[in-house]
Formats: sequence, structure tokens, C-alpha cells
Amino acid sequence: MAIGGVVGLIVVIAALVIAKLVQGNSSPAPAVQSGLAPAAVLNDIATIPTAAFDQVGYVSPNNGVAPPSKLGGTPVQVGGKPLVAYVGADYCPYCATERWPLVAALERFGSFSKIGATHSATNDAFPNTATFSFHPSAYSSPYITLTTTELYGNRPVNGSYPPLEAPSQIERTLLGKFDPKGTIPFIYLGRYGINGATWNAQLLAGQTMAQIARSARDPSTEIGHSVIGAANLISAAICDQTGGKPASVCSSSGVTAAAKHLPQ
Repeated sequence: MAIGGVVGLIVVIAALVIAKLVQGNSSPAPAVQSGLAPAAVLNDIATIPTAAFDQVGYVSPNNGVAPPSKLGGTPVQVGGKPLVAYVGADYCPYCATERWPLVAALERFGSFSKIGATHSATNDAFPNTATFSFHPSAYSSPYITLTTTELYGNRPVNGSYPPLEAPSQIERTLLGKFDPKGTIPFIYLGRYGINGATWNAQLLAGQTMAQIARSARDPSTEIGHSVIGAANLISAAICDQTGGKPASVCSSSGVTAAAKHLPQ
């Protein structure tokens, strides 16, 4: 899998993202909120069997999944719990790709009571990639605090994408420190972070949300192998923040295998 090529494509859009952040919400029209993801789709991702996570374990970059990068500084807590922060946009195909393993991992530490459904822009790389959106979403967890921001919609108005949400002050600080080039998605995982997609967006081409969700449960498929492998790495990074809680996740063989390959 050409992870390097994917990252290169992401950098091309980074300057546009920075410009939009600097300009603020000056779009001529608001974006339309995405609809909710089908309950069956969320359930498929939320109930990926532990045996599937353990079967896949660690997936190396050579086999299609890049690990999170190491971040400096003291991990941030919000409300007395470790912070996981996501900043992306509905138009972004790499955000569309990375939301799949992110949601799969987050469902191991809590649960979404609602989450949006959308697709990436029609005029970008990997057009119309079906995916979740965190606009809207509602998530609860006894282990972590999750913040999410979808900066822009996926339908251009007068040549630009209308704004959806503005990053919080904490997110702005994290972006300035760990994502100065404005690469999205940016995912903050305490001592680790993700800038861009960690697996091959091309695998999702032409797939519906229902098809992707079914494949994501099956380690024998390319999509399942990648989604589950990426989710194990994200889970291992979160477990590093939570002190190994919950043990059912953090002590599982799939997560411990991935944890050994997080950058030290």
C-alpha cells in the first residue's frame, strides 16, 4: 500500500486548510448537516468481535497501515479524563478513510448514541467516499473525553466549502503545536497523534457505508484487515493514556501486539 503517496496527496490540501482556518467562517452560505448513520452500520462497527481484533493484531506500514506518530509534552486531560481530539472536514477523503478505524476504536472505550453519515467531496481525490461524520455526534465514555470538529461541509458554494464547526481553544492549541501544516484529519491521542490517513483510501472506492461496515468486521478482507489493524493501533495509543483501562481492551492480544510497535 502506498502510504507515502497518500500522505503526499494530503499535504497538497494542507495549505488550503490553513487558509480557511485563518480566514475564519466567511463562507457565503452554511453547509447542510449530514444525516445520521444507519443504526445497523454503527452496530456493525461497534460490535467487531474481539477475536477479529486479536486475529489481525499489528499491521505494519508494509502491509498497509501506518502507526501514529510520537508527540511531545504532557498529555492533556479534560474533565479529569484523557483527551482524544479529532479535527477534520466532511469534504476530505482522508478524513473519510480514517473515521472508520477511529470509530471502531472509540467504541471499545465508550459508545456513540448518534453519529452522522456523509461522503467526501465529489471533486476531490477518492470522490464520494462513504463514511461517518462527527457532525452531528454524541459520545460517552468512563475512560476518555472526546472532542470532535468537522471544519467544513462537502458541497462547495461559490468555489469554497461552507463552514460546519470551529475548533475549540484546546483544539486550536493542539493544532498549532502538533499540526502546523494543517494536515487533516488530525487526531490527538495524548503521547501520540495522527496527521492524515493511516491506510489506503482507494480500498473504499465505490463502496456504500453498509458494504464497508460489513467488510470492516471481516479480517479476511482488505478493508477489514486495514480498519481493524488501524483500530488496534489507535486503541493501543488510547490505552497508553488510560493506564491500561479497560483491561478487556488494553490487555487483549491484538492491542498489546499493536502497542509494541508504537513509536517510543
